[in-house]
Parts: sequence; C-alpha cells; structure tokens
Amino acid sequence: MEKFIPKKFEKEVISMRISTETLAEIDRKAAQTGISRNEFINQCIAFALANMEEKA
Repeated sequence: MEKFIPKKFEKEVISMRISTETLAEIDRKAAQTGISRNEFINQCIAFALANMEEKA
C-alpha cells in the first residue's frame, strides 16, 4: 500500500459531523505532520478515494 504524503489542495467549504474521538485522533495526527486539521482531512479523503477497490 502507498504511504500517505501530506500536501496542499484547492478546497470548497462544506459542513460535516464527526465523532469527538475521531476528531481528537485527527487533531493529533495533523499536529504530528505539521498541517491543519482541514488539510489532513482533505488528504485522508483523497487518499481513500484513490485507493478504493472498484466494485463491478
């Protein structure tokens, strides 16, 4: 599996609900990599979409 490499992307403002526990983990991981929470979430979503198996 490929490594997750943080980088910048263009964004559009949206709203979402997320559990308190997941948000705390996101904040920890974002701080460890030196990027914002928003940037981290965007990159996690992009990585997941790029690496999903397509169903026939």
